[in-house]
Amino acid sequence: MDLDTVRTFVAAADAGQFQEAAAELAVTQQAVSKRIAALERKLGVRLFTRTPRGAELTIDGQAFLPHARELLRVAERAVASVRTGTRALRVDIIASRGAASGLMRGFHRAHPEIELDVVMLFDIETAVAAIRSGTIDASFRAVGVPGRPLPEDIESVRVLDEPLQLLTGPAHALAGARSVTLAQLAGHRIWMPGIVPGTEWAAYYDDLVAAFGLTIEATGPNFGSDALLDTIADTPALATFMGGHTRLVWPADHGLRRIPVTGPMPVYPHSLLWHRDNPHPALATLRAHLATTAAGRDTDGIWAPPWAIPH
Repeated sequence: MDLDTVRTFVAAADAGQFQEAAAELAVTQQAVSKRIAALERKLGVRLFTRTPRGAELTIDGQAFLPHARELLRVAERAVASVRTGTRALRVDIIASRGAASGLMRGFHRAHPEIELDVVMLFDIETAVAAIRSGTIDASFRAVGVPGRPLPEDIESVRVLDEPLQLLTGPAHALAGARSVTLAQLAGHRIWMPGIVPGTEWAAYYDDLVAAFGLTIEATGPNFGSDALLDTIADTPALATFMGGHTRLVWPADHGLRRIPVTGPMPVYPHSLLWHRDNPHPALATLRAHLATTAAGRDTDGIWAPPWAIPH
């Protein structure tokens, strides 16, 4: 249905005169008459009755009017959903409890006037494809994995090095430690069912295992963080890694321990990815916010895979 004819119909219905509708739409009265006639032919009914005072809606016109208004509202929403500067900034944060979620919450507190649409995609290939297609505006990912270079039209900037922590139950052999070294973790079973082969976070943990001789098990289904916390709390032989900025809540009787890892401190590298031609003004605001809030990067005493270390 031609939206110009629908818009003309609504203007004429509100004005009660074709002449006033023409003035509002900046067209001639003849154009208004032609559009109304075309709409009536399309619908197969009369929408107006001419009177000495102008034009009155017929019963069919009265029935069509609320639907015509809704058609125009839907059209406006459709345009706004893709118009830069009016639609929400769409950002991929991977997980709702992770560090990227915390970064975006901080951004929202600093800029509540910016509308956000937060999504959670699976891996970096999916995120990059979404950025290139315009489905999302930005994504938080670890970049630099060998054999997986970013396309030339995708920009990235390192925004956060997140320290890893060891999470144990109260009966674990390391539960009472104030900190543990990577060397001390050799021989301990670290259970991480969320690791999926081929993902960027799998590449990170593969390199961590290779560098320090750790034992990381990814066996069993991933039932989510709550099930993981239950298992760690009840199983003295198991521990897991958690990002230091990951928000966790567990029952008080779980007695879980979050223990810093040192010697060196492993950090997970988070970068913001976006398309270099993306003109969304809120994207520039997000980048500026992250540039001012990201902590300075001290490479002394930390570990990250060689591919994650900026040159």
